[in-house]
Amino acid sequence: MKPVVELEHITMEFPGVKANDDVSLTIDQGEIFALVGENGAGKTTLMNILYGILTPTAGQVRIKGRPVTDWNPRQAIAQGVGMVHQHFMLVPSFTVAQNIVLSREPRKMGLFFDDEAAQAQVRALSQTYSLHVEPGDLVSQISVGQQQRVEILKTLYRGADVLILDEPTAVLTPQETQELFAMLRRMVEEKHMTVILITHKLYEVMAISDRVGVMRQGKLIGVEQTKDVNERILSTMMVGREIVQSEPVKSHSFGEVQIQTDKLWVQDDRGLSAVKGLSLQVRAGEILGIAAIEGNGQSELLEAITGMRPITSGQVLLRGEKVNGKTPGQLRDLGMAHVPEDRMRTGVCLGLDIADNLLAGKQKCAQFQKFGIHQNRKSIRSYAQTLFDRFDIRAAGVDVPVGSLSGGNMQKVVVAREFSQDAQVLVISQPTRGVDVGAIAIIHRWILEKREAGAAILLCSADLDEVFRLSDRIITIYEGRVTGTFAAGSVKKEELGYYMTGDREERGHEA
Repeated sequence: MKPVVELEHITMEFPGVKANDDVSLTIDQGEIFALVGENGAGKTTLMNILYGILTPTAGQVRIKGRPVTDWNPRQAIAQGVGMVHQHFMLVPSFTVAQNIVLSREPRKMGLFFDDEAAQAQVRALSQTYSLHVEPGDLVSQISVGQQQRVEILKTLYRGADVLILDEPTAVLTPQETQELFAMLRRMVEEKHMTVILITHKLYEVMAISDRVGVMRQGKLIGVEQTKDVNERILSTMMVGREIVQSEPVKSHSFGEVQIQTDKLWVQDDRGLSAVKGLSLQVRAGEILGIAAIEGNGQSELLEAITGMRPITSGQVLLRGEKVNGKTPGQLRDLGMAHVPEDRMRTGVCLGLDIADNLLAGKQKCAQFQKFGIHQNRKSIRSYAQTLFDRFDIRAAGVDVPVGSLSGGNMQKVVVAREFSQDAQVLVISQPTRGVDVGAIAIIHRWILEKREAGAAILLCSADLDEVFRLSDRIITIYEGRVTGTFAAGSVKKEELGYYMTGDREERGHEA
């Protein structure tokens, strides 16, 4: 196969950071190429250069044998290069069809938007690529997995035959991931497309890619045939050392109930019941894991518990005290910390620097104020630098805007802030979404240390391996109701899937 992408001696420098350091790489037509590396290794920067979002400090990009100059996304799309970003770029108030045809809308008499034609074109495109969506649905009312399909269809609608996917499975369930991979393989085999996959999940690299490139600290460490390597080899190449993840000790001696919901009912954004009479308890020194397919009420449940969503009926108790109607700030004062599901929307303030994001929730502490009026920036920076170093946040310094960080380093900021609180109750959603293999091991260790210190932890993750590894008990949720409760080690992942899809009736299996 001839190369469709050639990157020659690419260097990209930002103030204080060399994101890409003399990277040369070729990618062939009709292959699935995986690009892996730690957070901040330079993967997304390199692909943003390929897509024309960034102009390299030095080096040359060639597409289908032709060197490109004054490269930008419009030119990239014209040359068949499309990119689906880790954080979707959709208009929530638009329909699926309106998002897909945006800027290339079919017109009636050359003037008026032809919605009927747009829906027909999108329906035909979705059938061609087996990416099933409903063109008339509002994007704000479809699942995250469906939103990703919309993003992919946007690039295909514009004629892309080189598709860049940045952490495409970070927000997908295992079933959706399997569907995505099957679709990608069909696109490569039937349409002779080229797929470039940026991912942290090494088992996915082994499952789907033909070749894999490994980056570390801005350099391309090596390119290997996937069949010639394994996860251990790749992880060692990524971090420069072998990663040993010790098995957590599952304790069955817990303290008093710290989090409790009783017959809780919560509505979603459409006014429909998302949580339906759900009751649960989490005790001190316990991790209760939630296993559920996207859209079954787990997000609304955690938002209600943390004061981010109103409760229709029932109650939430924090250490025996009813906390219905309390704000997130009031719950924080009562000893609750929260790692939210969507770091971009509710986890960080993108316009503020790392230091101010790490400070959030502690602004009124005396040590961070001068005379009770002005901020003590020296004290704030010192505090932030301590967390910056302890949680291994990769950036030029604490004054860097959070919005400029990679997704994984942004997640570290959220985790660092919440885990540094003196909180005995933690509500954690998707703690390692978009995080590299080395950082996953570190975050898991931090979670377990919190549990060993006596914290009560409610954990929700789309990664079943994570739920199984960390939880003392697991509950499955389907359509807003608990369908099963299991002690650690009492159920296999395959069996759990039946309870997650509602194919088994509610049961308890406590050890």
